[in-house]
Amino acid sequence: MAGAAMVFSAEALFVRWLTVRGVPVTTQLLFRACGQLLWVMPLLASGGWGLLRTQHAPMHVLRGLCSLATWALYYFSLGKLSLATATALSFTNVMATTLLAGPVLREKVGLVRWAGVMAGFAGVCVMLRPWEGAGLMAMAPIGVAAALGSSITWCGLTLTTRLLTRTESTGTILGWVGLVTSLGVLPAAIWGWQPIGLADLGLLVVFAVFSPAIIYLMTEAFRYGEASAVGPFQYLRLPVMAVTGWIIYAEAPDGMSWLGAGIILAGAALVSTAEARARR
Repeated sequence: MAGAAMVFSAEALFVRWLTVRGVPVTTQLLFRACGQLLWVMPLLASGGWGLLRTQHAPMHVLRGLCSLATWALYYFSLGKLSLATATALSFTNVMATTLLAGPVLREKVGLVRWAGVMAGFAGVCVMLRPWEGAGLMAMAPIGVAAALGSSITWCGLTLTTRLLTRTESTGTILGWVGLVTSLGVLPAAIWGWQPIGLADLGLLVVFAVFSPAIIYLMTEAFRYGEASAVGPFQYLRLPVMAVTGWIIYAEAPDGMSWLGAGIILAGAALVSTAEARARR
């Protein structure tokens, strides 16, 4: 899980770097989606196209669209907010998922998870400070909207994944998401295409190859370790992003932003740990 957090952080740095170099976000998304397909190719080679056989095609399409929207909004937010702020706001997906876990998944949400949800949203308020004219909400409203929108679509990605894993294999789920995201982003990538130099093309290829490792490492983390033990390690990417943002881009969030990020982090960790223990 710590490895997944590091790869996630590296991905965010690549996105910021490529965006600054003028590579369109749609092009970055296309390469990421193709990278997912590349990782699925060995499964397709061994199992054939029957790997994609399913009775839940609409759910797979919905999951793929949620995945595409999540990464599009997240990548966009990284260009508008500091790395630490965008990362902290992305953790609100844990709270959004909890809100819908009851009506969608018929899960029982206990008091501890509700406390984590309330803490998380309180942290968002502290970070954004909508009551201040010079707060984050006033300075970067589009970036904030993109980051929070990414959390909502990430919630859809999580819920559809939980539903599909009840009947579908991991290979089928990965195959469908790679296919849907690649086809979904292709028209936008063609429309917004710009000439790319060899250096940027090389960066995009590296980016496409290593990004899907996030899913693999997280899956293996939960396979070999208890969720309540390994889950909180995903939040390592917040301090990593804060340090790298400070060193590379001289981004230094103020005290209220750090306080809000800490509250969000605590709430997300509380929800994750309580959920893992309830399942066990």
